[in-house]
Amino acid sequence: MTLDTDKTEITVLGQKVRLLQLPEGGFRTSLDSVMLAAACPAKQGDHVLDLGCGVGGASFCLLHRIPGIHLTGIEWEGAYLQLAIENAKLNGVSDRTHFIHSDIRHYVVEGKPAYDHIIVNPPFSEAGRHTPSPDLVKAKALGHQENALSLEDWILTAHRLLKSKGSFTIIYPTSGVDRIIRYMGKRFGAIQIIPLWPRAGVESKRVIIRARKDRQGPSTIHPGIVLHETDGSYTSVADTILRDGCAIK
Repeated sequence: MTLDTDKTEITVLGQKVRLLQLPEGGFRTSLDSVMLAAACPAKQGDHVLDLGCGVGGASFCLLHRIPGIHLTGIEWEGAYLQLAIENAKLNGVSDRTHFIHSDIRHYVVEGKPAYDHIIVNPPFSEAGRHTPSPDLVKAKALGHQENALSLEDWILTAHRLLKSKGSFTIIYPTSGVDRIIRYMGKRFGAIQIIPLWPRAGVESKRVIIRARKDRQGPSTIHPGIVLHETDGSYTSVADTILRDGCAIK
């Protein structure tokens, strides 16, 4: 798919970050992308890899929060990749970004692993578990294709490309926590589980998991973040992340 089709612009982080995306179908930039970027513990001078970056929702939020990082994005859907490149120009960060067209399973770097941090917001619906969408781009984005990546593929690829002691951050449905921990095995340690609560007293639907490659240490469960008040407005904590771009410690 090419960008002969229409595109639409949205803004995130209180209109500080501009994003072009497809007007309908496919992956949509959402709260998850912003939260993922906020949870990455990158610092000035680090090199971050966004696996399956889409149009760059998480990438550009992270670049806004930490201007001194360099970011590489890997994306296999051509339409998303082109939009990510356009979005880099739109946000004035082309000199600090590099977007590559590749299946993450086939992407390699020469020599030692190159990245200090890896972030990933993978498709939540793996092939064979859901009825495929009739929209081809949307079906691919949701992971409904038979050759789609499995959750294990994302984790193993991150481990392969990450420097020793580097961080891996993933956002995923809470129901998948056990699988993520199992696939990490002994490859990652110092695992931090950060639940996102829709409202106080309601079961978590999303979770952020951070871990370090080749590091020993106990797993911890954070208090998490309550996203909405009872009236549907964002809580003050969520608002500082979603509007002001604050980090999730």
